[in-house]
Amino acid sequence: MSEVDPTSPAEVGYAAAMRELDDIVRRLDDDALDIDTLAAEVERAAELIAACRERLSTARLRVTQIVADLDTDDV
Repeated sequence: MSEVDPTSPAEVGYAAAMRELDDIVRRLDDDALDIDTLAAEVERAAELIAACRERLSTARLRVTQIVADLDTDDV
């Protein structure tokens, strides 16, 4: 039986979170998944997805600001 990683999603890097999500999806697709761990797996996946979305949003804002700063430097 697989254990859900207790590491906070905020402490996991984006690439590591995506790998963990991929592992969770594989386990969810497996017919042999222990029903006792199903809720924990889904909860962990939701936490990782939220953390990834936050990181993407933060990166998008930073890139937008950097590009805007470059545009104003050209003036």
